[in-house]
Amino acid sequence: MLSYWEKQSLLQYDYIIVGSGIVGLSTAISLKEANENARVLVLERAILPTGASTKNAGFACIGSLTEILADLQTMPEQEVLHLVKLRYEGLQLLRQRLGDHAIAYTENGSYELITPHDEWALRQMDTVNSLLGNFFPQKAFTLANNKLHTFGFNTNVVKAVVSNTYEGELHTGKMMRSLIDLCLRVGVEVKTGAEVARVEDLGTSVNVVVPHVLLKEELVFSARKLIICTNAFTKQLLPATEDIMPGRGQVLLTNPIPNLRFKGIFHFEEGYYYFRELEGRVLFGGGRQLDFQGESTTDFEYNNRIQHQLEELLRTVILPDTPFTIADRWTGIMAFGKTKQPIIQHHSPNVIVGVRMGGMGVAIGSKVGEMLAEMAVR
Repeated sequence: MLSYWEKQSLLQYDYIIVGSGIVGLSTAISLKEANENARVLVLERAILPTGASTKNAGFACIGSLTEILADLQTMPEQEVLHLVKLRYEGLQLLRQRLGDHAIAYTENGSYELITPHDEWALRQMDTVNSLLGNFFPQKAFTLANNKLHTFGFNTNVVKAVVSNTYEGELHTGKMMRSLIDLCLRVGVEVKTGAEVARVEDLGTSVNVVVPHVLLKEELVFSARKLIICTNAFTKQLLPATEDIMPGRGQVLLTNPIPNLRFKGIFHFEEGYYYFRELEGRVLFGGGRQLDFQGESTTDFEYNNRIQHQLEELLRTVILPDTPFTIADRWTGIMAFGKTKQPIIQHHSPNVIVGVRMGGMGVAIGSKVGEMLAEMAVR
């Protein structure tokens, strides 16, 4: 049972955020920037954030050439441009807020590998650069075929290399550590192991119900506004939320490779594959398109077919004639929908939802958090 003291002083907040990933922590920071005296609580169901925020590859990216071209085929041009701008502005806010050193942000180059299947995209590069020229001061995409042999890729498969001016890389763990540390410095409370069972919008406030395992009763936190930042897991709390499809990402990491011939971050096949150099290792992930149905899950399991394909591509395309061994593997759960635009909206008068990051949480998370905070303080 709860004491009088707990009921009086430990359950009431101005704002409660569910989910301690990039978006949730960024929202909390933005709320404190708007009002340093606001009482802000972040609830996380697990010991560590469990989704995509701590599982990603550490790409600070706005989208590859073929990905943007693919989006232009399924989305209105203005929506695509808005999304690219959102990614760019989100990255700038993240870097400004935390500092490049704290998140180990570097620009060792960003490149897309062009296979015979995607060579048509090279003819559209000037068009895409022109579209992006409205808010980028210089060309986003340029040919970098002089790097092809330097990198050591299989030139029977990789026919061209496209450089991206506006992308970099960061250390995911340091980024999350810095976000948590900043939250604590500005007075945000973060409670882990606090899985929300249900929420109740009472009109003038919101109740957030969290089971207390030891006491075998429910804690009822209250707030003026509640912000849901649970991405792919949102339907577990708000079943009526539409158009959220989980998308699992498979990742592997090699042991250090002597004399590795490339640095930077790399994409191919519309961003479905991505890899980077990391402390002399190769981090390689993706392949969701090989089994969309199987990877539309919130289960943290390996897909043996995709893991095998990642190894095969390393062996035959990325590191031909270079021996390697696998040091680690993991999976992360992203959220997608019919469009790549994130969901940023009211679920009810006092409950706001900021989810469906489309695999771009690193890029857009800070900006989405700022937008959610602006909605909450109105």
